[in-house]
Amino acid sequence: MRFVPVKTLSVLAALLIGACSSAAANGTNTSPFMATTGRTAQPIGHHEFCIRNTAECATHARSNKRVQLTAELWNMLVEINSSVNSSIRPVTDQDLFGKPEVWVYPTESGDCEDYVLLKRKILADSGWPIGALLITVVRQQSGDGHAVLTVLTDRGDLILDNLDSHITLWNGTPYRYLKRQSTVNAGEWVSIDDGRATVVGSVRK
Repeated sequence: MRFVPVKTLSVLAALLIGACSSAAANGTNTSPFMATTGRTAQPIGHHEFCIRNTAECATHARSNKRVQLTAELWNMLVEINSSVNSSIRPVTDQDLFGKPEVWVYPTESGDCEDYVLLKRKILADSGWPIGALLITVVRQQSGDGHAVLTVLTDRGDLILDNLDSHITLWNGTPYRYLKRQSTVNAGEWVSIDDGRATVVGSVRK
């Protein structure tokens, strides 16, 4: 599903229904909502980020309700996703900091989790509930770990990704989902039940 501005909810609904149909055709989990299975280990990079940003990671959401996705909010997602993807140059942490994992808010350059942190911050500053903006760890088809932003909405769990210019439902992506932030505590993480047969180990992202 390509990210495109929409003026009405009917157009938005058609886009999301199309994403669900694509997932079904590919034999993937057809639910637009992820299932989680309980608390799991916090990624090391996020742990170190939280040490430097204690107040932010101690945030407890007032509610874990999903965002009611209007055409206006969809267009905001489109704009912010596009803006961050185009303004930040992809560079590995090893090249930037001489270390394999450093999670920071990027200014000019960064890797996957830095894109996620910036998108999450901009959306939160724009009024989106922090409990609906979840850093998520996935495994790519190559086997490499990767981070994306999951946005919980009443229309499904949407994925904002620096490797893809499209915003799509989680099950419309080629990734295997491992874990994400808790909806009520920004410093805690929960495992994701991807709903597929292959068992996937955790990654230290």
